[in-house]
Amino acid sequence: MKIVVDKEKCQGSGECVKACPVDAIRLVDGKAVIDHERCDLDGICIPACPHGALDFSENS
Repeated sequence: MKIVVDKEKCQGSGECVKACPVDAIRLVDGKAVIDHERCDLDGICIPACPHGALDFSENS
């Protein structure tokens, strides 16, 4: 399982970056990118996104 970013929904607000306690998210070209090596899957970033661009995914 991992957290994924829907690039269509992501508006680059940076709220997910601020919410992530392990600094696993950064903005690249105005879109959120998740460092899956750092991500601890706590999911705090998911409700932090005002655009609903983050969610859990079973797919790799």
